[in-house]
Amino acid sequence: MAAPRHISVSEASRPVLPRHAKLKYDETRRVWVILAPERVLAPDEIAVEVLQLCDGARNVGAVADLLAEKYAAPREAILTDVIAMLQDLADKGFLTEAREKTP
Repeated sequence: MAAPRHISVSEASRPVLPRHAKLKYDETRRVWVILAPERVLAPDEIAVEVLQLCDGARNVGAVADLLAEKYAAPREAILTDVIAMLQDLADKGFLTEAREKTP
């Protein structure tokens, strides 16, 4: 397996889970988990909501906009928190940058 590309998360980043990782709901434990080869991570509810918005099409700024509107919270505070959380996941190999689609 190739090593995941290290990314530096910014407002313009378009993060996505790498091909080897899947966000799934574990019915038995009743929690969301990120499944990767030989690793499992159980993100909290807010992290799950952010990850569900990280589809590779939206950038981090758009994710922050959606969450700021939903929670009527200051966008800059949400953006700072989202970048920190996504960077932590990227550093652990659970997140990568979406690649441009080639025709």
